[in-house]
Amino acid sequence: MLAIGSDHAGYALKQHIIAYLRAQEVGFQDYGVSQGEAADYPLAAQKVAQAVAGGACARGIVLCGTGIGVSIAANKVRGIRAALCHDTFSARMCRQHNDANVLCMGERVVGAGLALDIVAAFLATGFEGGRHQRRVAMIDDLENR
Repeated sequence: MLAIGSDHAGYALKQHIIAYLRAQEVGFQDYGVSQGEAADYPLAAQKVAQAVAGGACARGIVLCGTGIGVSIAANKVRGIRAALCHDTFSARMCRQHNDANVLCMGERVVGAGLALDIVAAFLATGFEGGRHQRRVAMIDDLENR
């Protein structure tokens, strides 16, 4: 199960991604806002991040205008490794090397077509482990201090 959410500035992009997820038969839970509903991005990020950290969802996607605000907010939740991605290479690398569990994007930065390619790369890529596991453990140690 995938968690997805947005504030009002990421709503339209969220709708494109939801249509893609449905077409790919990817199960998801929408934690975002409804059309026209103003919302604060930290709340959208918190809902998605808590769903992932709590185990209700394996990964998450959270959207705002730039992706910056939601990435900062999501990373405040213990156990979350949120990555702001504007290209497919970063989406693959955040999974392979960092075991990122939340993808962040900005509707005002990434067009719908590219966003779907980024989502596909994020969902299709696994964590390599190995030498990267030690580094992810170091991140976990920082978080637990």
